[in-house]
Amino acid sequence: MPSLTKQEILRIAAEEKVELVRLQFTDILGTTKNITISVEQLSKALDNQIMFDGSSIQGFVRIQESDMYLWPDYDTFAIFPWDSNGRRIARLICDVHLPDGSPFEGCPRYVLKRALRDAEQHGFTLFVGPEPEFFLFKIGQDGYPILETNDRGGYFDLSPLDKGENAREAIVFALQKMGFHVEASHHEVAQGQHEIDFKYDHALRTADNILTFKYVTKMIAQQHGLHASFMPKPIFGAAGSGMHLHQSLHSGEKNLFYDPEDHLGLSKIARYYVGGLLAHARSFTAITNPIINSYKRLVPGYEAPMYVSWSSRNRSALIRIPASSQGGAARIELRSPDPSANPYLALAVILRAGLDGVVRQLDPGPECFDNIYEMSDEERAARGIVNLPRSIVEAVELLGQDKVIRDALGEHVYSNFIRAKAIEWERYAMQVHQWELEEYLLHV
Repeated sequence: MPSLTKQEILRIAAEEKVELVRLQFTDILGTTKNITISVEQLSKALDNQIMFDGSSIQGFVRIQESDMYLWPDYDTFAIFPWDSNGRRIARLICDVHLPDGSPFEGCPRYVLKRALRDAEQHGFTLFVGPEPEFFLFKIGQDGYPILETNDRGGYFDLSPLDKGENAREAIVFALQKMGFHVEASHHEVAQGQHEIDFKYDHALRTADNILTFKYVTKMIAQQHGLHASFMPKPIFGAAGSGMHLHQSLHSGEKNLFYDPEDHLGLSKIARYYVGGLLAHARSFTAITNPIINSYKRLVPGYEAPMYVSWSSRNRSALIRIPASSQGGAARIELRSPDPSANPYLALAVILRAGLDGVVRQLDPGPECFDNIYEMSDEERAARGIVNLPRSIVEAVELLGQDKVIRDALGEHVYSNFIRAKAIEWERYAMQVHQWELEEYLLHV
C-alpha cells in the first residue's frame, strides 16, 4: 500500500488550503467519533500528540484511566469534497493508544490489525469487497427523518422511478474525489433502497472505506434534503439492507482461493476457509448483525440468509460462490452481515473464523442446491443445516460460547460489547411497541 509521509501531508494540506482536520476513530459499537483540530495542530497530530478523554466513549475505559492518544494512519489522509462554512476540511483515521504508547485493546481498528497479523503469520493476507445497502428517507418539517422514501423505484430502476439517482450519483462522485474506486451503484429492491459497491481491497483499507462510505453517504444525502439510513430493516414488508462481504486470502499477488483443477475453481484453502465460517457463523453473528433490528432482516422471503449452508448457485445460502469466481477473482461471498456492524470487529471475527477453518482443515460439507426456506425442519435437520440466531439475545449467548471468536475480540471488547447489548435489550423489552397496541389494546 502507498505510504504518505508527514511532510507530504503537511504540503498537501497547505496547497489545498485545508483549515480544519478531523481525527476519526470508532467506538466498540461502530459509531464514528471525531476530534476536530485546526490545521496549525496537524503537525502535532501527525506526531501522535493529540489526547482525548476515553471515559466518555462507549466501552472504552473507566474515568480513572481516561487519557487516550490518537495515532493517525497517514495513508487515510483525505480532503472532504465539501466545505464547512467556506472552510476546507481533511480527515485522518486514527488508532487509539495508551499514554505509554501501547495500543489500546479496546480500539476496534487494533482488533482487526491483530487478526490480520495472526493471518500474516500463516502467510495470508485478507482482501474484502463490500456491498453495502442503505435507504434514503425524506426529512420532515422538524428537520428529523420520516419513514417515507423519496422514490418508488425497484431493482435497477432509473429515473423517473428512481428519484434518488441524483443523490446516489453525488455520493459516488464524492467518494471518487476521496480516492475510492467505485465499481457499481444502483437502485435496490425496496423503494428508496440503494447500493454502492467499491473495489476489493486489503481488509484494513476496506474497513476504513466502509467507515468513510457511511459518513460521506449521510453527508451528501443531507445536502440533497434526505436522510441516509443503514438500519438493516427500517420498513416492515420490504427488503432489508445487507452488506455482503466478498473475501479471499492472498499471498503476495497470488489468490490462494483459486484452483483451476477444481470444478468451482476453489482451492482447498478456500474450502477450509468456508468450513471455518460455517463452524463459527452462529457465534460471530452477534458482531456482524449487532443490533436488535438486525434480526428483523434475517427472516424468510427477502433473500437474506437464515441458515448455515453454502452453495455455488443458491441465494438462500449463507455463503455463496459467485459464478465469476475464477482466477484472480476467486472469492466467497458471506451474505449475512448488515451495515450496522462495526466493520473492524466484523472483519476481525470473520477472518479468525475462516483462519480457524484453514488451520484445522474443516470440511464445509456438500453444497446445498435446494431452496432452504422451503424445507421442513426435519429436512434441514437431516442435512445438518442449522439456523442463524433469531435475536441479539441468542446471538450474544452463542458468542460467549465460542473461544475463537471471543479471543478475536479480546476480553475488553467482548465484555463491553455484551454489557452494551444487555442494556440495549433491556431498554427494548421495556417499551410498548405499536404492534402490541394493535394486537392487544382492543381485545384484552
